[in-house]
Amino acid sequence: MRFALVGQPNCGKSTLFNQVAGYKAATGNFTGTTVTFTETKVHVQGNVVELVDLPGTYSLLGTNPAERVVLDYLVSNEVDAIINVVDATHLAQGLALTLELLELKRPVVLAVNMMDDAARQGIHIDGQELGKILKIPVLPIIATKGQGVRVVFSTAYNIGKDHINAERQIYSLELEEQICNIENLITSIQLPIGSEALALKLLEGDPALTEQVSRRVTSIESEIQKAVDTLCHITGRQAVWLVSKERHDLAQKICAQIFKKTNKRPEFRDRLDDFLLHPFWGYVFLVAILFLFFWSVNKIGGVIETPLVQLSNFLDAKLLESLADKGLLAQILSGALQGFMGGLAIVLPYLVPFLIGLGLLEDVGYLTRIAFLMDSLMHRMGLHGKAVVPFILGYGCNVTSIMSARIMEEKRDRFLSALLSSMVPCSARMAIIFGLAAYYLGPAYGVGIYFLNIVVIALTGRIISRFLPEESPGLILEMPVYRFPTLRTVTAKAWLRIREFIVEAWPILIIGSIILAVMNFYNLAQITDVLFRPITWLLDLPSQVGTPLIFGILRKELSLVMLGQALGSMDFSQVLTKIQMLSYTIFVVFYIPCLATLVAIRKELGTKAMAAITGITLLVAVLTALLARLIMSPVFS
Repeated sequence: MRFALVGQPNCGKSTLFNQVAGYKAATGNFTGTTVTFTETKVHVQGNVVELVDLPGTYSLLGTNPAERVVLDYLVSNEVDAIINVVDATHLAQGLALTLELLELKRPVVLAVNMMDDAARQGIHIDGQELGKILKIPVLPIIATKGQGVRVVFSTAYNIGKDHINAERQIYSLELEEQICNIENLITSIQLPIGSEALALKLLEGDPALTEQVSRRVTSIESEIQKAVDTLCHITGRQAVWLVSKERHDLAQKICAQIFKKTNKRPEFRDRLDDFLLHPFWGYVFLVAILFLFFWSVNKIGGVIETPLVQLSNFLDAKLLESLADKGLLAQILSGALQGFMGGLAIVLPYLVPFLIGLGLLEDVGYLTRIAFLMDSLMHRMGLHGKAVVPFILGYGCNVTSIMSARIMEEKRDRFLSALLSSMVPCSARMAIIFGLAAYYLGPAYGVGIYFLNIVVIALTGRIISRFLPEESPGLILEMPVYRFPTLRTVTAKAWLRIREFIVEAWPILIIGSIILAVMNFYNLAQITDVLFRPITWLLDLPSQVGTPLIFGILRKELSLVMLGQALGSMDFSQVLTKIQMLSYTIFVVFYIPCLATLVAIRKELGTKAMAAITGITLLVAVLTALLARLIMSPVFS
């Protein structure tokens, strides 16, 4: 059996998924798109069930890629039950999507999440009455604490096994009449979506379904237009807006029957936004919180890195000593050891606390506040306000940030958003910032590089937007309530990214280190160093760093791990000056995105855009690192 988790953004759907995913979740792309999904297998009543976490969506209109793939996925025969997650504190908005899911006439369970937040706000929901109205199981849950989760999955299994399909709600007489007229014309078409839901989607103007139906019923487009014109004449609204309005009106009506709110004294976290979103103090708190975050990551990583680097150097010396130090086999084994220990000693000590901290900020609800505060900066860069979403995702992975740029409506905004978010220091670049600059120069330099990154991105956006002038509309954000995250959900979310490094990046680090060891043994590294020699000369860096920079295009972690191998020591204070460490770190933060990011850019925007972003980021990296070298050289002299 297969269950699908469906819900609007910020409803706690992914939190519910993480509660049951354990360590077995896998992330992938829908065929032919860059829209991601996450799936796992769970045990329900002694049986293995596949569970897929679909992208958050406000509707199934299909007006953007996320909505399109959710609709296509749900109308397939692969889903045995839909678990619809709604936020108890925003029930009316969530029920509008629920009503749309009911139209599909598939087994549906409604999981009303965040019941603890609802109780805190004095909200009471009559779940039993709601279940009678919708004629589906309605179950309360608190996903962050795992409360009610077992009952939700057991109920979904039972209704899926027995094929207990949901029934849609009845709309106005005018709309029902046109639904019936369209339905009578498509009775011969057998699609998993069902004739009533198909008729509604045709009235809403779904382009994919309209094209599919028109190939079988030649006159259907004219009949649909006739029905749309009739509805417009009677109601004064286009059919797509009429259907949406009726769903929302019905959701509000249902809420009025089952929803009660009592006056409750505001708690401390209810007043937090008075400070955290204040026009002045909000930015003070933003700087303080981010400084504390990066300082903590640096401190934790530094404590772990020091003994592990010493262990790595000791093991490498013993290995070379036992194998006579000079043979090719000794160099290969030494390279493999350095690649393994580089990941263990330099990357993971910073990656783990960074991802856990990022998960905490997200689950608490502060990342959305950061987006709100940074909206004005986005406009100064000539970008749409919601471009901050790719920027925030970029701190985890640039590939994700590039794919999320599709939320921008205009091609110009998508390009600019992809360009600027590709320069955001992802978790791999973060390891370089903390493992090199912050560790050897001090945590203030690590935090300073992050703020320098923001300034440079803003200036780059400002300059590029002058060549691509266009109005950038404002930002509308729904602020989630502050919540206390649980250790389980935060660590589960972090583990998905950590496992990605262990499975995908770590083997590349080891293989890359072996290749570099072989190149050094045969003196081939000098050839590849020549490719980057103009840059390394300009930045006053050792010529040997060219090869690590080239390998760093595959995975950014290679830029640091192989740097120590190329220079002959993982103790960078012995082989680099302080200004060289700073210049190298700043260059790596901005220069050419990793291969996976380049592939994502090409899929989203095309080859020309990929080439342009490659050239621009390389130029920005050189200019920024050179300027930093010229300004900071007197400080370190």
